[in-house]
Amino acid sequence: MPRRKRNACSSSDGTEDSDFSADHTDSSESDAHVNKNTRLTRSSLRLSQNSQDVKQATDQDESPPRTPTGNAHSSESDIDVSSPNVSHDESLAKELSLRESSLAHRPKRRRFHESYNFNMKCPTPGCNSLGKQLFYTVLYTPAVCAITCAIVTAVVGTRPHSLSCIAPAERQLCYKEKVTEMRRKRNSTPLKEHKEKYVEHRQAHGASREPLLENITSDYDLELFRKAQARASDDLEKLRLQGQVSEGSNMIKTIVFGRYELDTWYHSPYPEEYARLGRLYMCEFCLKYMKSQTILRRHMAKCVWKHPPGDEIYRKGVISVFEVDGKKNKIYCQNLCLLAKLFLDHKTLYYDVEPFLFYVMTEADNTGCHLVGYFSKEKNSFLNYNVSCILTMPQYMRQGYGKMLIDFSYLLSKVEEKVGSPERPLSDLGLISYRSYWKEVLLRYLYNFQGKEISIKEISQETAVNPVDIVSTLQSLQMLKYWKGKHLVLKRQDLIDDWRSKEIKRGSSKTIDPTALKWSPPKGT
Repeated sequence: MPRRKRNACSSSDGTEDSDFSADHTDSSESDAHVNKNTRLTRSSLRLSQNSQDVKQATDQDESPPRTPTGNAHSSESDIDVSSPNVSHDESLAKELSLRESSLAHRPKRRRFHESYNFNMKCPTPGCNSLGKQLFYTVLYTPAVCAITCAIVTAVVGTRPHSLSCIAPAERQLCYKEKVTEMRRKRNSTPLKEHKEKYVEHRQAHGASREPLLENITSDYDLELFRKAQARASDDLEKLRLQGQVSEGSNMIKTIVFGRYELDTWYHSPYPEEYARLGRLYMCEFCLKYMKSQTILRRHMAKCVWKHPPGDEIYRKGVISVFEVDGKKNKIYCQNLCLLAKLFLDHKTLYYDVEPFLFYVMTEADNTGCHLVGYFSKEKNSFLNYNVSCILTMPQYMRQGYGKMLIDFSYLLSKVEEKVGSPERPLSDLGLISYRSYWKEVLLRYLYNFQGKEISIKEISQETAVNPVDIVSTLQSLQMLKYWKGKHLVLKRQDLIDDWRSKEIKRGSSKTIDPTALKWSPPKGT
């Protein structure tokens, strides 16, 4: 399909669509003359408008000159753009506007920077293509320099040897000195009262509000930061309202869960109307998700749930474990999986929850049973997986609850008289927790072992840990050696003593008591 010839015209956003291709060499001289006059006339009109804006701006000395991002002049020009042919220019401009209105039904052209070859140089002899210092435009190209050369040659009568030698305006130099003086006068060392004010603000609001920025930098830089912050906020709001947010991106940054506000880690496939919210509100008992604090407050006033659904199979102190069937309590289990996906990377189960059992651990107080963590397992696992997915809520991490969940899963395997293992792949935090648990189980077994020969099979039957996991843990502890055709398990007393000292310091508050379990293996599905 032949390429359509284009004339230089002005786009809606102020950029010029110019076509400096080789097509003009094949056209007639009359067409070239008309196109040249068109470019010259429209460019001269634009230059005259810009020069009037500059003259108006000089009357306001206190206002700062616009930066290059504002498409303003960097220097004041002494060029007189007045011409006796102004009426002719206006009539030609009207003809151009009529032609553009007649072609308005055509599809919008690509912008200049999408199609122009930026490696081209200015065709004017003697110009070094540095005319950008005369016109501070966001999009500067050699084509703009060529138009500038043509305008100056037509109006002034002489060709510019180099447009880069034009010095900055005196007003710009004064403003630069003013800004430098403002930055120099600022006291870089904060006063004692300012420090106390910062500390009080942080203690009162924490990370929920923006920290105090006064006296940290100069007033000029702080004002620039405020403007950039407001502009970024407006742009983000426009993208959100226009629906230009890429699909699958995690717009849920925080969730309000009980008395905690949690930052999310990964994307979770919530419904689209909820996924585009920056914050999600959840009931910590029934796990229903809502859009606002008002809806959550009204829901909590009439929500009758104070603990997870299902059967309570374990209770010791304030710790309880509930067994929830995914088939009987489908909505609750789906909400639990969506919540877990915000903090797990490898989780793929969201809505198909019927073949699974969920074991939810809670901590009780006078308001109800609060969610601590959970793990799920298949009702019928052919590979003897005792855990399909496991999660400890972020507010309860690094407190021993993860090991309690793992220990409880192996306790169920012992009751079922099976050897269990977690389903792969494990998350990063899950792998760390399981390796720590396997190490603790093996060292405890070796501490209590009084015989001379140790069998991996006996360890597996006693602890319900898969032999593969036992071997990998022994290798990581350098307790498995190969000697004279046999694998030997070395009893390293230094590791056992170190574990025992830590066990005494930690105490036995976060451990599972097998006698508190009231559960029998389910029959069938």
